[in-house]
Amino acid sequence: MWRVLAGRTARFAAGAHQTWRRSLQLRVVTITLVASSLLVGGFAYLIADKLTNILLENAETDVLLRLQNGSDYASKQFNLYSQPQEAQLQDTIDGTVNYLAGGDPAQTSGVVVAITADSFAGFIEARTSPDVQVRPLISAELRASVAAGNVAHQVRTGTLDGERTKFLVYGSPVPTRFGQLELYYLVPLTRQDATAADARATVVATGVALVLLLGLLAALVTRLVVTPVRVAARTAQRLSAGLLDQRMVVNGEDDLALLAASFNQMATNLQRQILRLEEMSRLQRRFTSDVSHELRTPLTTVRMAADLIFAERDDFDPAVARSAELLQAELDRFEELLTDLLEISRFDAGFAMLDSEPTDLVPVVHRVTERLAGLAERVGVAIELDLPDSPVIAEVDPRRVERVLRNLVGNAVEHGEAKPVRITLGMDQSAVAITVRDHGVGLKPGEEKLVFNRFWRADPSRARQTGGTGLGLSISLEDARLHGGWLEAWGAPGQGAQFRLTLPARAGDRLTTSPLRLVPADATLPFGGPRDGGPLAIGPGSGAGALAIGPAESGDRAEVAP
Repeated sequence: MWRVLAGRTARFAAGAHQTWRRSLQLRVVTITLVASSLLVGGFAYLIADKLTNILLENAETDVLLRLQNGSDYASKQFNLYSQPQEAQLQDTIDGTVNYLAGGDPAQTSGVVVAITADSFAGFIEARTSPDVQVRPLISAELRASVAAGNVAHQVRTGTLDGERTKFLVYGSPVPTRFGQLELYYLVPLTRQDATAADARATVVATGVALVLLLGLLAALVTRLVVTPVRVAARTAQRLSAGLLDQRMVVNGEDDLALLAASFNQMATNLQRQILRLEEMSRLQRRFTSDVSHELRTPLTTVRMAADLIFAERDDFDPAVARSAELLQAELDRFEELLTDLLEISRFDAGFAMLDSEPTDLVPVVHRVTERLAGLAERVGVAIELDLPDSPVIAEVDPRRVERVLRNLVGNAVEHGEAKPVRITLGMDQSAVAITVRDHGVGLKPGEEKLVFNRFWRADPSRARQTGGTGLGLSISLEDARLHGGWLEAWGAPGQGAQFRLTLPARAGDRLTTSPLRLVPADATLPFGGPRDGGPLAIGPGSGAGALAIGPAESGDRAEVAP
C-alpha cells in the first residue's frame, strides 16, 4: 500500500513538475498569487492588529475614566466613617457598588463593579454588582499591585453565570480615613471582539477577492502575451517541418503585431533562401552526377590505351616505363574517385537503397583483412583480429558494411605508423559493433568532428599510400546512417585513434547502446594515468576528443542518433 501511494505521489509530482516547466502562464499566475497573497496577508494582519489595538485602547480609556470617577465617588462616601467597624459602612459599600454599576443590582451582563477590602477581612465584606464570583478573574498580581496603591489592569478570560467571556479588569485603590479599599471594574470585551472579528473577516474577504482578482488579471495579461508566442512557436515548428508557406496573423499595430510582422518577414526571407539553396544544391548534385557519368566514356578510352601501354612497358625506356606505371596508378585512383562521386550523388539525391539480409560478419571482417593484407605488409603494419568463435549474424547490407570496414581499416593501416591495428567484433541482443584501433599519430582536439567531412585530410602534406579519394569516411557515414546505425570516432595526439561502427542486429530496430566501447581501455587520461574502465567524457581542450554520430560515449544510452 505504501509503495502504491509513494508511486502515485511520485507520478503526480513528476506531472506537476513537467506542467510547471512547460507552462509560462501557470508560473506567472502562481508567482503572482503567491506574491500578492503574502503582500495582502501582511497588510491584512497589520490592519486587523491595528484595529484590535484601537478598540482595546478605546475600551481602556473609557474604563479608566469610569474608574477614576468611581474611585473619587467611593472615597467621598467612605470618608464619612473613621472606623471599619461602624454598622452603616457595609450598607454604604453596597449602595456605592450598585450605584457605580448603574443602579441595577440584578443585572447579569455588562460591567461588573467590585469593592474589596482584604486588609479588613474581619470587618468588611467584599461586594460585587451584579452579585457574581469575580475572584477567579482578579489575579493575585493585580490584587497585590492595587493593594500597593497602584492603578493596574489586565485582560482576563473567565466564566461568569456559565458564559465564558473576556474581560478588561481595572483596579484602583480607594483611600479612606480608616484605611484603603480596592475598587475593580470588569468590563466585558464581547462587543470589541465581535467588532474586531467582523473587521478581520471583512479584511480577509477583501484580501482573498483582491488576490483572486490579481490572479485573474495576471492570467488574462499573460494569455495576451503567451498566445502570440505559442502561435509563433507552432508556426516555427511547421516551418521547420518544411511547410515554408506558414505565416502568423497580424492584428493591430502594437508590439505583438510588430513581432508577428517581423516573424513573417523572417519566414519569407528564410523561404527564399532555402529555395535558392535547394535549387543550388539540386544543380550541384546534377552537375556532379552528369560530370561523373560523362567522364566514364573518355576514361574508358584512356583506360584501354593506358592498359595497352602498361602491358608493353618492359619494351620502353626506363623513364617511359615509369611514366606508364604512374599513369596506371593515377587512372585507378581516378576511377575510384568517379565511383565515390557517383555514390555520393546517389546519397544526396536520396536514391540509395539498402539490401539487407542475414549476414555473418566474421567472414566479412576476414575478407576485408585479406584484401588489405598486401598494403599492411608494405607499410609494416600488423592487423590483429579479436573475433568471436561463434557466428555474428545481423540483418545488414554486406556490400555496404564491407565498404565501411575497408575504409576504416585502410585509414588505420595508412595512419598506423608501423604499429599494430586491432579489429574487434562484438554483439549483444540488439546490436553488433566493430571497432578499428590504431596507435598512430591520433587526432587533435576538434579533428574528430571533421574526419567525416568530404575531402578532409588530417595532414594535407602527408603522402597517401592507398591513393584515397577523401570521400571514404563520408560514404561510410552515409552507409551507417542508411542502416540506422552509428559511426563514431575517438582520437588523441600520440595515442592513436579508434573508430566504432554500431549496427542494429535486426533491420529497422532502434539503437540504444553499443556492445563495444568507443574510448579504448588503454587510452590515458589527459592528466596522466590509465583508464580504469568507466566512460570518459573527452572534449575539446582536454587533449582528446570523441565524435558520436549517435551516443557520445561507449556504452552510453542514446534515445536518438543524429
